[in-house]
Amino acid sequence: MPKPKQFGPRNHTNPLIWCAAIICAIIAVLVIITGIFVFLGYLTIKPKVPKISVGSASLDTIYFDQTSLLTVQVTVVIRAENDNAKAHASFSHTKFALSFRGETIAYLVNDPFSVSANSSVNFNYVSQSSPIPLNPEAAEAVSLSLRHGVMVFELKGTTRTRWRVGLIGSVTFPLYLDCQLRLPVDKSTIYPRCSSRSQK
Repeated sequence: MPKPKQFGPRNHTNPLIWCAAIICAIIAVLVIITGIFVFLGYLTIKPKVPKISVGSASLDTIYFDQTSLLTVQVTVVIRAENDNAKAHASFSHTKFALSFRGETIAYLVNDPFSVSANSSVNFNYVSQSSPIPLNPEAAEAVSLSLRHGVMVFELKGTTRTRWRVGLIGSVTFPLYLDCQLRLPVDKSTIYPRCSSRSQK
Protein backbone atom coordinates (compact mmCIF):
# COMPACT_ATOMS: atom_id res chain seq x y z
CA MET A 1 0.00 0.00 0.00
CA PRO A 2 1.55 3.36 -1.02
CA LYS A 3 2.49 5.73 1.69
CA PRO A 4 0.54 8.98 1.85
CA LYS A 5 2.43 12.04 0.66
CA GLN A 6 3.78 14.25 3.35
CA PHE A 7 3.63 17.99 3.00
CA GLY A 8 5.61 20.47 5.05
CA PRO A 9 4.17 23.62 6.51
CA ARG A 10 3.12 26.26 3.90
CA ASN A 11 5.26 29.39 3.64
CA HIS A 12 3.07 32.49 3.56
CA THR A 13 4.55 35.81 2.25
CA ASN A 14 4.87 38.37 4.99
CA PRO A 15 2.26 41.17 4.58
CA LEU A 16 5.00 43.74 5.10
CA ILE A 17 6.79 42.46 1.97
CA TRP A 18 3.57 42.83 -0.02
CA CYS A 19 3.14 46.38 1.24
CA ALA A 20 6.74 47.23 0.32
CA ALA A 21 6.27 45.77 -3.18
CA ILE A 22 3.07 47.77 -3.73
CA ILE A 23 4.74 50.99 -2.56
CA CYS A 24 7.72 50.39 -4.88
CA ALA A 25 5.38 49.76 -7.80
CA ILE A 26 3.49 52.99 -7.09
CA ILE A 27 6.76 54.95 -6.89
CA ALA A 28 7.95 53.43 -10.19
CA VAL A 29 4.70 54.43 -11.92
CA LEU A 30 4.95 57.98 -10.54
CA VAL A 31 8.55 58.27 -11.74
CA ILE A 32 7.55 57.13 -15.24
CA ILE A 33 4.62 59.56 -15.36
CA THR A 34 6.84 62.41 -14.15
CA GLY A 35 9.46 61.57 -16.78
CA ILE A 36 6.84 61.61 -19.54
CA PHE A 37 5.49 64.94 -18.25
CA VAL A 38 8.96 66.50 -18.16
CA PHE A 39 9.78 65.20 -21.65
CA LEU A 40 6.53 66.53 -23.14
CA GLY A 41 7.06 69.86 -21.37
CA TYR A 42 10.57 70.08 -22.80
CA LEU A 43 9.32 69.38 -26.35
CA THR A 44 6.57 71.98 -25.96
CA ILE A 45 8.68 74.78 -24.47
CA LYS A 46 11.96 73.96 -26.28
CA PRO A 47 14.17 75.80 -23.76
CA LYS A 48 17.50 77.19 -24.94
CA VAL A 49 20.63 77.37 -22.82
CA PRO A 50 21.74 81.01 -22.38
CA LYS A 51 25.24 81.69 -23.63
CA ILE A 52 28.20 83.97 -23.09
CA SER A 53 30.37 85.19 -25.97
CA VAL A 54 32.99 87.72 -27.04
CA GLY A 55 31.23 90.52 -28.89
CA SER A 56 34.38 92.37 -29.92
CA ALA A 57 37.97 92.97 -28.87
CA SER A 58 40.79 95.39 -29.67
CA LEU A 59 44.40 96.05 -28.69
CA ASP A 60 44.28 99.73 -27.72
CA THR A 61 47.86 100.22 -26.54
CA ILE A 62 51.10 98.27 -26.72
CA TYR A 63 54.45 99.32 -25.35
CA PHE A 64 57.49 97.10 -25.72
CA ASP A 65 60.87 98.55 -24.78
CA GLN A 66 64.53 97.54 -24.93
CA THR A 67 64.41 96.03 -21.45
CA SER A 68 61.85 93.43 -22.62
CA LEU A 69 59.01 94.95 -20.61
CA LEU A 70 55.60 94.62 -22.22
CA THR A 71 52.63 96.83 -21.38
CA VAL A 72 49.28 96.49 -23.14
CA GLN A 73 45.74 97.74 -22.89
CA VAL A 74 43.01 95.50 -24.29
CA THR A 75 39.30 96.21 -24.62
CA VAL A 76 36.98 93.19 -24.58
CA VAL A 77 33.20 93.28 -24.91
CA ILE A 78 31.51 90.27 -23.31
CA ARG A 79 27.94 89.54 -24.38
CA ALA A 80 25.44 87.54 -22.31
CA GLU A 81 22.56 86.22 -24.42
CA ASN A 82 19.22 84.71 -23.49
CA ASP A 83 17.32 83.25 -26.46
CA ASN A 84 14.38 81.97 -24.41
CA ALA A 85 11.17 83.63 -25.51
CA LYS A 86 9.46 83.74 -22.10
CA ALA A 87 12.03 83.11 -19.36
CA HIS A 88 14.57 85.60 -18.05
CA ALA A 89 18.03 84.26 -17.18
CA SER A 90 20.38 85.18 -14.35
CA PHE A 91 24.18 84.97 -14.44
CA SER A 92 26.51 84.68 -11.45
CA HIS A 93 30.09 83.71 -10.51
CA THR A 94 31.34 85.42 -13.68
CA LYS A 95 35.13 85.49 -13.95
CA PHE A 96 37.42 85.43 -16.99
CA ALA A 97 41.21 85.67 -17.21
CA LEU A 98 42.91 87.54 -20.05
CA SER A 99 46.46 86.32 -20.59
CA PHE A 100 49.42 86.55 -22.95
CA ARG A 101 51.71 83.52 -23.30
CA GLY A 102 50.50 82.16 -19.96
CA GLU A 103 50.96 85.48 -18.14
CA THR A 104 47.66 86.79 -16.75
CA ILE A 105 47.09 90.42 -17.66
CA ALA A 106 43.75 90.99 -15.95
CA TYR A 107 40.68 89.29 -14.53
CA LEU A 108 37.32 90.23 -15.98
CA VAL A 109 34.68 89.82 -13.26
CA ASN A 110 31.08 90.86 -12.81
CA ASP A 111 28.45 90.93 -10.09
CA PRO A 112 25.35 88.75 -10.55
CA PHE A 113 23.04 90.13 -13.25
CA SER A 114 19.92 89.20 -15.19
CA VAL A 115 19.06 89.17 -18.89
CA SER A 116 15.46 89.56 -20.00
CA ALA A 117 13.75 87.02 -22.23
CA ASN A 118 14.93 87.02 -25.84
CA SER A 119 17.55 89.73 -25.30
CA SER A 120 21.23 90.28 -24.56
CA VAL A 121 23.48 92.47 -22.39
CA ASN A 122 26.99 93.72 -23.22
CA PHE A 123 29.76 94.43 -20.74
CA ASN A 124 32.75 96.52 -21.75
CA TYR A 125 36.06 95.62 -20.07
CA VAL A 126 39.18 97.76 -20.46
CA SER A 127 42.18 95.77 -19.21
CA GLN A 128 45.42 97.64 -18.52
CA SER A 129 48.37 95.41 -17.70
CA SER A 130 51.25 96.20 -15.40
CA PRO A 131 54.67 96.04 -17.11
CA ILE A 132 55.30 92.35 -17.86
CA PRO A 133 58.95 91.22 -17.81
CA LEU A 134 59.58 88.80 -20.67
CA ASN A 135 62.23 86.13 -21.02
CA PRO A 136 64.28 86.12 -24.25
CA GLU A 137 61.98 83.59 -25.94
CA ALA A 138 58.83 85.56 -25.12
CA ALA A 139 60.51 88.83 -26.13
CA GLU A 140 61.39 87.32 -29.50
CA ALA A 141 57.78 86.13 -29.90
CA VAL A 142 56.53 89.68 -29.23
CA SER A 143 58.97 91.13 -31.76
CA LEU A 144 57.79 88.60 -34.33
CA SER A 145 54.13 89.39 -33.55
CA LEU A 146 54.77 93.11 -34.02
CA ARG A 147 56.36 92.45 -37.37
CA HIS A 148 53.34 90.39 -38.43
CA GLY A 149 50.95 92.99 -37.05
CA VAL A 150 49.00 90.60 -34.80
CA MET A 151 49.28 89.62 -31.14
CA VAL A 152 47.57 86.55 -29.72
CA PHE A 153 45.84 86.64 -26.32
CA GLU A 154 43.87 83.99 -24.45
CA LEU A 155 40.55 84.56 -22.71
CA LYS A 156 39.34 81.77 -20.43
CA GLY A 157 36.78 81.60 -17.66
CA THR A 158 33.37 80.54 -16.48
CA THR A 159 30.00 81.86 -15.45
CA ARG A 160 26.88 80.18 -14.10
CA THR A 161 23.44 80.74 -15.58
CA ARG A 162 20.01 79.96 -14.16
CA TRP A 163 16.65 80.14 -15.91
CA ARG A 164 13.17 78.72 -15.51
CA VAL A 165 11.82 76.06 -17.86
CA GLY A 166 8.02 76.34 -17.67
CA LEU A 167 6.46 74.04 -15.07
CA ILE A 168 9.60 71.92 -14.92
CA GLY A 169 11.34 74.43 -12.66
CA SER A 170 14.62 76.33 -12.55
CA VAL A 171 17.70 74.98 -14.31
CA THR A 172 21.29 75.92 -13.40
CA PHE A 173 24.03 75.43 -15.95
CA PRO A 174 27.77 76.27 -15.97
CA LEU A 175 29.12 78.05 -19.05
CA TYR A 176 32.75 77.91 -20.15
CA LEU A 177 34.58 80.34 -22.41
CA ASP A 178 37.93 79.51 -24.01
CA CYS A 179 38.91 81.95 -26.76
CA GLN A 180 42.03 82.86 -28.66
CA LEU A 181 42.02 86.55 -29.56
CA ARG A 182 44.20 87.51 -32.52
CA LEU A 183 44.35 91.28 -32.08
CA PRO A 184 45.81 93.56 -34.76
CA VAL A 185 48.46 95.97 -33.45
CA ASP A 186 46.92 98.81 -35.50
CA LYS A 187 44.15 99.10 -32.87
CA SER A 188 41.41 97.85 -35.20
CA THR A 189 38.50 95.95 -33.65
CA ILE A 190 37.84 92.27 -34.31
CA TYR A 191 34.58 90.34 -33.85
CA PRO A 192 35.58 86.78 -32.97
CA ARG A 193 33.08 83.96 -33.32
CA CYS A 194 33.75 82.56 -29.88
CA SER A 195 31.04 81.61 -27.42
CA SER A 196 30.25 79.13 -24.70
CA ARG A 197 28.50 77.03 -27.36
CA SER A 198 31.04 77.12 -30.16
CA GLN A 199 34.17 77.06 -27.93
CA LYS A 200 36.26 78.46 -30.80
